[in-house]
Amino acid sequence: MPLARSLSITSLNGLPQWEDEDLPVEDLLLFEVSWEVTNKVGGIYTVIQTKAKTTADEWGENYFLIGPYFEHNVKTQVEVCEPPNPAVKKAMDTMQSQGCQVFFGRWLIEGSPYVLLFDIGSAAWNLDRWKGEFWDASNIGIPFHDREANDAVIFGSLTAWFLKELSCQFDDKPNIIAHFHEWQAGVGLILSRSQKLPVATIFTTHATLLGRYLCAASIDFYNNLDQFDIDKEAGERQIYHRYCMERASVHCAHVFTTVSQITAVEAEHMLKRNPDVVTPNGLNIKKFSAMHEFQNLHSMYKARIQEFVRGHFYGHLDFSLEKTLFFFIAGRYEFSNKGADMFLEALSRLNFLLRVHKADVTVVVFFIMPAKTNNFNVETLKGQAVRKQLWDTAQSVKEKFGKKLYNALLKGEIPDLNKILDRDDVTIMKRAIFSTQRHCLPPVTTHNMIDDGNDPILNTIRRIGLFNNRTDRVKVILHPEFLSSTSPLLPLDYEEFVRGCHLGVFPSYYEPWGYTPAECTVMGIPSVTTNLSGFGCFMQEHVADPAAYGIYIVDRRFMSPDESCNQLTQFLYGFCQQSRRQRIIQRNRTERLSDLLDWRYLGRYYMHARHLALSRTFPDKFEMEPDAPPKTEGFRYPRPSSVPPSPSASQPSSPHHSEDEDEDERYDEDEEAERDRQNIKSLFSLGALPQGKKKQHGEYRN
Repeated sequence: MPLARSLSITSLNGLPQWEDEDLPVEDLLLFEVSWEVTNKVGGIYTVIQTKAKTTADEWGENYFLIGPYFEHNVKTQVEVCEPPNPAVKKAMDTMQSQGCQVFFGRWLIEGSPYVLLFDIGSAAWNLDRWKGEFWDASNIGIPFHDREANDAVIFGSLTAWFLKELSCQFDDKPNIIAHFHEWQAGVGLILSRSQKLPVATIFTTHATLLGRYLCAASIDFYNNLDQFDIDKEAGERQIYHRYCMERASVHCAHVFTTVSQITAVEAEHMLKRNPDVVTPNGLNIKKFSAMHEFQNLHSMYKARIQEFVRGHFYGHLDFSLEKTLFFFIAGRYEFSNKGADMFLEALSRLNFLLRVHKADVTVVVFFIMPAKTNNFNVETLKGQAVRKQLWDTAQSVKEKFGKKLYNALLKGEIPDLNKILDRDDVTIMKRAIFSTQRHCLPPVTTHNMIDDGNDPILNTIRRIGLFNNRTDRVKVILHPEFLSSTSPLLPLDYEEFVRGCHLGVFPSYYEPWGYTPAECTVMGIPSVTTNLSGFGCFMQEHVADPAAYGIYIVDRRFMSPDESCNQLTQFLYGFCQQSRRQRIIQRNRTERLSDLLDWRYLGRYYMHARHLALSRTFPDKFEMEPDAPPKTEGFRYPRPSSVPPSPSASQPSSPHHSEDEDEDERYDEDEEAERDRQNIKSLFSLGALPQGKKKQHGEYRN
């Protein structure tokens, strides 16, 4: 028997490397399987898309993604080509000869990974037979009316078939690793194990099925994790078969991973298995050559948002846009899970505080959450038309004024400003002013909602009375559609819009990871998250004082709902008290945290999971180093030196706590940035799930 090769991870130029020179990647093939390969449904698409470059850099031509074939996606995202690997081509040819359409190409994203796409429709005639085989393998029955589950059976059966055809061609090597994401891909894992294929398997859950359903039903989830009758809860929600598919995938996998510590605790109770590795989600971080280019982008896109606000609030624009802050929340329309309920309540309290203290700051809050609509609101369209008309009028008068002024100066005269504007100009300006008169309040939504009487956001706005009155210091705008640069209302892409805002607010109750605050962070925009989101827990672990770096973490786990809402209100009010310079300093710090979220660092968690799977599947060939279980100690941002110390029991410090000049004198951007760069570059090992970490009691449903 050959000696087992030891596996461990080192880092070279920030990228993970194989430590053992006798273990070339050519001896391995990596397949990553997901329903969201080239098919954007939710956040898993972002995970796979952004991680592809780092994985492709590591694995080269031996990295393949497997997903479903949808013609409209392939036409715009995939360059079809012949597979360079003869074994892959032979396996594809075998499947195609038996009537199944298989497509191969390069996914046109960063890294250009190979993709293998199965046409579900072309293989649907096998559904009944494959459902029978799945029943024989797992005793899980799939109802005929569940289209998504039936598609998952077809997709999984095709995946297992392909892996079988591929592995049959190999004797000793290359060894195959198959990484499956979420329950839709899990059938392939279950069938691969039941057929005893020589494949190292990994299963990643990005959110448990039952956890999402229970939280959406406003159940006291985290305080009763160990109290639920799992089978009963899944059956009542008619997802028992899906839950069984997910749980079977978890227990069949050689290695089970989740995306965050909070989801690991959830999986332990919902799926009855402790994750072997926690694999945090990252992003591809692109640094600007100019250090503060992101600040310039903030100013540019903020001006674009201000233009929209001028039109939306025409006739009621009695507040200074220079003293107006833009907050936003974005994501799926899950009113409770995404924390929109708590955010609205906090906005009501913030409005009261700003009015009582006679603050000169105005807050405009955007809700970017897609819902069913008819079309744009007529009043909103009219606002942008009025703004455009006023702009054209001003430009026309300015041009005439400029010519008269220019001619007078050429003659050496100082023009009489009372005569430089004639009667026609004054009439035009008066008509323009009259056109801005408005006899109704600015609308709280930009679209006509199909069922506005039952819309939870609009009903809450009615209850708390935030109707965009002149006296309100908090203005609310619901934009029930994803942003687009082609929109006639707010012509900005999502990234441009985020860069133009001042604060993203995501007080989620159920958020296994949370890409929205992570995206804010890499763009240098402060954000609010919670200790029930994977991102919030990750930042608490790695940043000594998150608030100083623009990451405000609301405690929704150990506080009552009212206490959490008050804490969120204080965060928002404190942010409103900051000066412009303090916000700039904070954005600089926030942007520096982006290194924490770079796949070049977080990709090593996935590498550790693959090494673990190899050592468990092929113990005679691979073994893990004794010190391989990873830890993240020492990988931590300290409190910025310019932030004044505060007692540990007090509210976390942030720049707004000091309005004097002492803080500005202490602040040295280059010094702080260099210290943080040194910190992030320090090597750290990967973190396994701490054993024996149980749920703490006294948690509240929030």
